[in-house]
Amino acid sequence: MQTINEIQQEIIDEFSIYDDWMDKYAFIIEQGNALQPIDEKYKTPDNIIKGCQSRVWLQTDYRDGKLYFEAESDAIIVKGLLALVLRVFNSRTPDEIIGTDLRFMKEIGLTEHLSPTRSNGLLSVIKQIRYYAIAYKSKEEKN
Repeated sequence: MQTINEIQQEIIDEFSIYDDWMDKYAFIIEQGNALQPIDEKYKTPDNIIKGCQSRVWLQTDYRDGKLYFEAESDAIIVKGLLALVLRVFNSRTPDEIIGTDLRFMKEIGLTEHLSPTRSNGLLSVIKQIRYYAIAYKSKEEKN
């Protein structure tokens, strides 16, 4: 299994083949289209990420010491961004998630090409993923 940094580097390399941001957005949309939709039963108010302009659902499962995420959005760019973030964080331990320097977004230029509302929404998703990691880590330590 690849490390988180190897996956981030892979994403950076994939984006480096595009010079134009319209092509990069098309690639992001492609990533979103490949994202498996989450089961309707998980589209609950509890799973909605606060702070996103579009609706974003994040479902988390914890098995064998690792966190597994499913996410969906009603906005196609956001769905693509979710696919990239999940690629980095899915099936990782809480420690790996907590200790990750999420550098790929800055390195591909994403942070300066997203609208403030999309940027805030993406940060809300990442915060929620880290929150789950911290919660499951503290649960592990109590057992």
